[in-house]
Amino acid sequence: MVEGEGSNMSKHYVLVHGAGQGRWSWFKTAPLLKSEGHRVTAMDLAASGVRPESLSDIHTFRDYSKPLLDLLESLPEGETVILVGHSLGGLNVAFAMESFPEKISAAVFVTGVMPACSVPRSSVLEQFFATAPPDLFLDTQFSRENNENVMLLGPECFRLRVAQNCSAEDQMLGEMLARPTSVFMEDVSDTPNLSEEKFGSVRRVFIVCKDDKLLPEEFQRWMIQNNPPEKVMEIEGADHMPMLCKPIELSLCLLKIAGGH
Repeated sequence: MVEGEGSNMSKHYVLVHGAGQGRWSWFKTAPLLKSEGHRVTAMDLAASGVRPESLSDIHTFRDYSKPLLDLLESLPEGETVILVGHSLGGLNVAFAMESFPEKISAAVFVTGVMPACSVPRSSVLEQFFATAPPDLFLDTQFSRENNENVMLLGPECFRLRVAQNCSAEDQMLGEMLARPTSVFMEDVSDTPNLSEEKFGSVRRVFIVCKDDKLLPEEFQRWMIQNNPPEKVMEIEGADHMPMLCKPIELSLCLLKIAGGH
């Protein structure tokens, strides 16, 4: 059990993983939320986790987001979720906010890609790649497929840049389960800007991971300054995988958010 400041009323959390990962990444955090009486759905996005599609079957970011969009569309009228996006999963959350704002009571960006309404959706990705040091991705493999850049995160990159504060077992799990992925930059660049009426109407919370070496705190703060959320929370000592290295602290943050909605 987690002693937090959550609501006594049961909430439905939908957890969205980052690029190249899957619902497995939430295996420590999901039980903590469930132990407090909440419903938890951890998603595998298209061509991710244990889903059967290959990345070559996915042509757009909307295709990649389809399992999440289908879930939200299937919710009964009046039912809402707390949508939690990690890393690139923040962009999936943003797409969902634009499509189904009435079904999302709060959107949580866990060191997540958080775009703004006033600029193209791809701007935040372009800023990240423009400011990233040349050696950031270490042994990550890059290629081209369907006119998009494809990446397969390397074991050294995962250990040193993504999950440096995680246990050796969790690092090995991440290395073993990594799948090729794409940020679909070309497609996202051609997608209309997010709207204040839809995306902008959903309550947003950003959780800063203070020891993130992939999306460093400086970049996280830049996203926050560009598009201030309602609330900013912090997790000290959290690398880019807080659900693995700081699951209790992350769960407490999410429970506090439930208390407010």
